[in-house]
Amino acid sequence: MNEKKIINEISQLMLDKKALDVKIINVIGLTSLTDYFIICTSESDPQTRAIFNHIKDSLTEKAIKPWKTEGYEYLQWVIMDYINFVIHIFNKKTRSYYDFERLWGDANIIKIKK
Repeated sequence: MNEKKIINEISQLMLDKKALDVKIINVIGLTSLTDYFIICTSESDPQTRAIFNHIKDSLTEKAIKPWKTEGYEYLQWVIMDYINFVIHIFNKKTRSYYDFERLWGDANIIKIKK
């Protein structure tokens, strides 16, 4: 499966679990960390768990496993690192505080519609 298809699928998986403000940030050429960030906002801890598990389970079925995950124990900002793309699931307060869109303002940012 190609990278763009996977990234689009991830954004749809987020929407399946009612994530808010889903965006894909293309950082190719801006950083060596990754190629894409896929970000969303969750309204509650159970929703964050549901988004995380839905993405992980769906990608694992396709033999795509995260290199590393962080933040699941606190659920304020959960990161799923797949090397070429990194998923960020924020609660509202943390998303507002870090303002990822401002930090990566030079990047091409795509807002995903429901």
